[in-house]
Amino acid sequence: MTQGKRPFAGALVGPDNETVLLTHCSLSHVDHAESSLARLAALHYSQEFLWKCTLYSTWEPCAMCTSTIYWANIGRIIYAATNDQLAELTGKGNPENFTMKWHCRDILEGSQKDVQIIGPLEGLDKTVMEESDVYWKPIRDRL
Repeated sequence: MTQGKRPFAGALVGPDNETVLLTHCSLSHVDHAESSLARLAALHYSQEFLWKCTLYSTWEPCAMCTSTIYWANIGRIIYAATNDQLAELTGKGNPENFTMKWHCRDILEGSQKDVQIIGPLEGLDKTVMEESDVYWKPIRDRL
């Protein structure tokens, strides 16, 4: 984050829970790490295989990312910090992050697949917030 990159990242881990298959970072306010990673995974792996994989994310996936993960058929999501924590960090009306109050569990409620969701990760969520603040503080100060 000291190089000005957006503080969002994702990693897709294989069924053995060890092999990192793909990683991606957020490129813009519409090209999020998680949705980009899920689309890339869907191009390279079968839906059957992806159902056995885990997508790790620094932040709880937004509505767009959660939906893309769902359609890619990735079976598990693990995230460190929540959308609520992100909204607290970015501030209201931040043009780089219009965080919604919907949580990934809300988005998937009533869906046809039982995507496993684990998060937030206690302790790691605070670390993610502290490290991400290096990026968000100057933006908040300009608002």
